[in-house]
Amino acid sequence: MRTSEDRSFLVWLGVISVAFGWLLWPFSGALLWATLLAIIFAPLYRRCVEMFPKWRNVAALSTVVVVVVMVLIPVGVIIASLVDQGGELYQRVQSGEINLAHPLQQLKSALPDWAASLSDRLAGIDFSAMKERLSSLVVPAGQQLAGHAINFGQLTLEFVASLLVMLYLLFFFLRDGNELNIRLRDALPLRPSQTAEILDAFTLAVRGTIKGIILVALIQGALGGVIFWLLGLTAPLLAGAVMALLSLLPVLGSALVWVPVAIYLLVAGSVTKGIILLAFGTFVIGLADNFLRPILVGQSIQMPSYVVLLATLGGLAVLGANGFVIGPLVAAMFLTAWRIFVTSKARRDVKE
Repeated sequence: MRTSEDRSFLVWLGVISVAFGWLLWPFSGALLWATLLAIIFAPLYRRCVEMFPKWRNVAALSTVVVVVVMVLIPVGVIIASLVDQGGELYQRVQSGEINLAHPLQQLKSALPDWAASLSDRLAGIDFSAMKERLSSLVVPAGQQLAGHAINFGQLTLEFVASLLVMLYLLFFFLRDGNELNIRLRDALPLRPSQTAEILDAFTLAVRGTIKGIILVALIQGALGGVIFWLLGLTAPLLAGAVMALLSLLPVLGSALVWVPVAIYLLVAGSVTKGIILLAFGTFVIGLADNFLRPILVGQSIQMPSYVVLLATLGGLAVLGANGFVIGPLVAAMFLTAWRIFVTSKARRDVKE
């Protein structure tokens, strides 16, 4: 009888938990980012508490203000500028100021006659058709960016509500983080050692993902945008954003942007700019990952680059923008769970 009652209670517990999760789903993004930001800025909150031990509310509120000033406002400004620059690029393509086939034509013109002829026979390059294909890809995206540029200032009620909920939750996650952590450890139906290892791995994965993946990507994108701006190239902010995104790809990464642009500059006659871009990309942008990742990450997250890539792309495909962070976190939890399983199995085998 006791077993039947326990099973009934577990079923009821599962049903009510799913129902509660369904109610919270509209604010899942706010809940996610409040949790991530609370983990990232927890050390800052603890320092504030050390300064004001009896004023935990003030310490939490001060940390939230720092998050708004250091994270939310700069991100909002960057997104607004990015959308505006994307719309401007679209207008230049539409007006014919930017000829999408011109770099390819210039490159072909720079080739020897035999090489140009061979490329035509092997690839069947039709530059007029190439222009139409490139335009068909760029123009719709540009139209969408231009439309967003017009209406970007009109924030929806849903976005404002999610932002306020995130800040509200962040305040309480910072202030009551230790108590929530203890309750979560007690609630999970796992051994204390397993619970501690999983939660510690999650915390390290969050910090490692933010610092080792996102922050390094932002730094590489920022460096790329700066050099594009200094060289007077088109849409430096947009180029920097694309380089930040592509920096997730192992080996090539941001080079998929600056290498073709540098080659085009060399072919088009801007030899000095091309050499500068190649040198800066190789010795600054390219090496930033090698130097910064070990410093920023350390032992926080240990995943092969191909796992990070697949998890990130899979997260983006399944969950949208939030998948950019959720993907690597799920991968880290997956590897942690299997490591615990293998370790436990090895211990049982030794005892036997």
